[in-house]
Amino acid sequence: MLSSSSKYAVNAVLYLAVHSNEQKKIRAKEIAEAIKLPSPFLSKLLQSLSRENIISSSKGPTGGFYLTAKALKTPLIEVVNIIDGTNRLDDCVLGLKKCSSEQPCPVHFSVQPLKQKFRKELEEDISVFAAKVKSGEAHLFV
Repeated sequence: MLSSSSKYAVNAVLYLAVHSNEQKKIRAKEIAEAIKLPSPFLSKLLQSLSRENIISSSKGPTGGFYLTAKALKTPLIEVVNIIDGTNRLDDCVLGLKKCSSEQPCPVHFSVQPLKQKFRKELEEDISVFAAKVKSGEAHLFV
């Protein structure tokens, strides 16, 4: 349901939520190494998120990316929206153009409740997901 770009952006934001703050900034290269992504690709995603004030950045020898307390209250779905938009969450899982409740694909009614639950989960604040990682309930690394 999410593109690779959105998955990478979500992982990067959650990594920052767990490991950074206004005093501890993290460089794109460190994030890329931690979540195993090409640094130039991740840098573009981080710049997009920074332009939209989801994450913050500062330049210089002690610069890097970080999340503010205010940003931690942002719904995670905003990260997806900035990178890809949220239409993809509503697309037919079989790729059919006219799939809807009125014209369902063969799996529409099986998948629709899961898609709705997933969207609702993404509407939780970034801090909720970060807390799950910090507590060991969820993990960012394979």
